[in-house]
Amino acid sequence: MITKAEHQSRESDNKPAPRKVLYLHLSPGKGEDIAALLEDWLVVRVNSVQEARAAVYDCKFQVALVRFDELDQEQRLAFEQLVEEAPPINWIALVESEKVDKGALSQLIHDYFFDYYTLPLGDKGRYLSATLGHAYGLGQLRDLEYEQRRYREECQMVGASPAIMLVFSQIRKVAGVDATVLITGSSGTGKELIARAIHQRSRRQMGPFVALNCGALPENLVQAELFGHEKGAFTGAHCRKIGRIEAAMGGTLFLDEIGDLPLPLQVNLLRFLQEETIERVGGTETLYIDARVIAATHRDLKEEVKDGGFREDLYYRLNVLSIEVPDLKEREGDIELLANFFFRKFTEGQHHKVRGFSRKAIAAMNQHDWPGNVRELINRVRKAIVMTENRLITAADLGLESPEASRTLPTLEQARDQAEVQAIKRGLLHAHNNVSSAARLLGVSRMTLYRLMEKHQLLDSKKE
Repeated sequence: MITKAEHQSRESDNKPAPRKVLYLHLSPGKGEDIAALLEDWLVVRVNSVQEARAAVYDCKFQVALVRFDELDQEQRLAFEQLVEEAPPINWIALVESEKVDKGALSQLIHDYFFDYYTLPLGDKGRYLSATLGHAYGLGQLRDLEYEQRRYREECQMVGASPAIMLVFSQIRKVAGVDATVLITGSSGTGKELIARAIHQRSRRQMGPFVALNCGALPENLVQAELFGHEKGAFTGAHCRKIGRIEAAMGGTLFLDEIGDLPLPLQVNLLRFLQEETIERVGGTETLYIDARVIAATHRDLKEEVKDGGFREDLYYRLNVLSIEVPDLKEREGDIELLANFFFRKFTEGQHHKVRGFSRKAIAAMNQHDWPGNVRELINRVRKAIVMTENRLITAADLGLESPEASRTLPTLEQARDQAEVQAIKRGLLHAHNNVSSAARLLGVSRMTLYRLMEKHQLLDSKKE
């Protein structure tokens, strides 16, 4: 039989540990007994910014209370530095009601605090406990989201638009097949990130990922970089050097800007793809290399083949599996996701006062055409974080005019054309570029869809 005392003891043992709140008391005098008001909380009281700094690094807090009247310049700067350097905490201010409207104090609360309460608390004590609970829960969600985001944002592959979700699906499919992949898309769309994602999800993930930009090296050096060389093979070859292909043994070789590979070297690469063997420059030994090749280009290789700038046989060897990366402007809804991701990436662990983007900045980014794609977005966000004097990044900080200032009202014909183009692109995307299927999805005949595609210059080699 369990006695009442034993039952109460067991209940006590099963109770969750009390939630902790840091209480920074910066006012003269004793002040209110916060611990008595917050019976369900473990209140850790400190009486200086220095003590608070030690406490937040010694113990994890989701919420903190700060009691102050007026702070001199030195105290204010010390507190601001504490908030900016400490781990993320939701701060709540306790301040005399007649002092809330004072300019400096009001600005401090606006810039750094989750909420505030006026003193004396009186009956507001129960509301304070509820606010602390809300802030505490948000802090836990923030930590959970951070951990989930670290998992989701592997390789910075961020997005939720239909266009990028199709790319994610293709990555998963091609990762399981050990064949060459050709990634096409405009400059700055993240083709190397896609190649890395394929590598990390393939059976070769434990092997090396070796990248070479075929357009970044002089023509006379590309061969030695790709295939390596023996000692004395040419002037300056003082020792043997293995090439990128050999270095990728057991892993993945990523050839960026493959369209810039000189014609004389294309035949050498073709031989490697066919026979999986190479010879170093100046050498006679034939080496077997087990490496998967992923190539990428912003060029239209079909046109390059027609013009004689790219070997047709090499094109078909590379284009066994293919992924087309959409431009940023085609990724509806992803611009804000990416901007926030890179904002967190560039400010995490840094001492920045900037808190995020203003609504007008988000609107301006969504209006921008992004000719430089994700690379341009990264550059604008990084520059804005460094240069802004504001708490929130503005459109001007990003070097973008606000939509209200730059947007002109389109004509009805222009608006109709824009809607048609967007609908056709979405239809083709969902139909995997099959014109007949896209026409059915859009509720028009195949000939009507062809006519509209021709009108808007969207015709290429779509599937029937």
